[in-house]
Amino acid sequence: MSFDTIVRGAQVVTPDGVRRLDIGIADGVIVELGEELTGGAEVDATGLHVFPGVVDAHVHLNEPGRTEWEGFETGTRALAAGGATTFLDMPLNSSPPLLSRERFDEKRALGEAKSRLDFGLWGGLTPLNLGELDDLADAGVIGFKAFMSNSGLDEFPAVDDVTLYEGMRTAARLGLVVGTHAESDDFTRRLTQTARAEGKRGVRDYLASRPVVTELEAVGRALLFAQETGAALHLVHLSSGAAVAMAAEWKARGVDVTVETCPHYLHFTDEDVERMGAALKCAPPLRPRSVQDDLWRHVLNGDVDTIGSDHSPAPPDMKTSDDFFALWGGISGAQSTLNVLLDGGHHRRGLPLELVAALSALNPARRFRLPGKGRVEVGADADLALVKLDEAFTLTDLHDRWQQNPYRGETFRGRVHATYLRGRKIYGQGVFDDSVRGRLVRPVGASEGRNA
Repeated sequence: MSFDTIVRGAQVVTPDGVRRLDIGIADGVIVELGEELTGGAEVDATGLHVFPGVVDAHVHLNEPGRTEWEGFETGTRALAAGGATTFLDMPLNSSPPLLSRERFDEKRALGEAKSRLDFGLWGGLTPLNLGELDDLADAGVIGFKAFMSNSGLDEFPAVDDVTLYEGMRTAARLGLVVGTHAESDDFTRRLTQTARAEGKRGVRDYLASRPVVTELEAVGRALLFAQETGAALHLVHLSSGAAVAMAAEWKARGVDVTVETCPHYLHFTDEDVERMGAALKCAPPLRPRSVQDDLWRHVLNGDVDTIGSDHSPAPPDMKTSDDFFALWGGISGAQSTLNVLLDGGHHRRGLPLELVAALSALNPARRFRLPGKGRVEVGADADLALVKLDEAFTLTDLHDRWQQNPYRGETFRGRVHATYLRGRKIYGQGVFDDSVRGRLVRPVGASEGRNA
């Protein structure tokens, strides 16, 4: 057989285990896995591990309208440097947000012109666009994202219970996932109002306004609605093991639910927020070490399905204030997902490499029905992250727009050396191929084959 490229000599992380294999690539697709393949240009990957390219299902690149916060060009450079090959972009903080077919078409065109990676687009689920969901599904959205608490943007209001329930009913009929930011609006609003009335403005005051119970209450409602409507529910950025355990209980009862957590909840704690400030403000907030340890326990047990970066940058002037409540919330971390899973997970806690690959690639590809993505197998897109597993390094070279990045200066073990999208090297040791452009991916049935 003739190949365009042969990746030779690597330890390949497949769903079935880690094996020394050659990867034969033709027309952007893996066409053979074997030993001593011949008949193509060779990439010497001796001493490296090959993971499926990261499928980051939770990214805010904010284009159009807030491209100065982060856009496709800079955001996808950071993602590629972290081993990502596919991302699913959230409907906010673009302005206007993606709430209609018109907005989908606009964002798709920008992505196809500027993105270095393949990409999917979330549509919004808000009280403003409940009647637009069918059109968004027809356009090709990956799912519908809803906020159960204040998003911080008037143009993307939180769902009330009726809107969320009816939106889930529609999503179930359409066969699409509903992703929820699960924090109780009533809890967080009242606790914040009380803190503000008492003149509180510090880091600890903000953390106290969003305790774990605010997450648990919203998760419980979302799970109930998913059970009653038959919707596929994806709980994004859960911050506590208690919330993950609740989802696992409902999954055991037959509810179609998957759980995402983020690298920052696994790497940083509330003490780091006090030390670093605005760069680590997010919602739900970072938790104490004991909560983080419990979250890691659930990751190791397989109760967490996906890891998404929730990369959500903003300009420096929005991250500068002596009032912590007034700071824009959002953490920049598009480049560091594999670093956290390999260092904190594999090297420190024994997280199997197959589970690293599942959390970062295979499971999100399966959840959002992207059968060409997320695995190193014959028939899949040749989306690969080549990693020096034992190499320790300090992260200094960042590629997101503002680089107000809490991971700067952190030392990790496990470094991405190169990233390939559909067989083309898009990143390697600090150098990018800026000629490559990504394609839109959309959810398809498992029997319908690869994405076009």
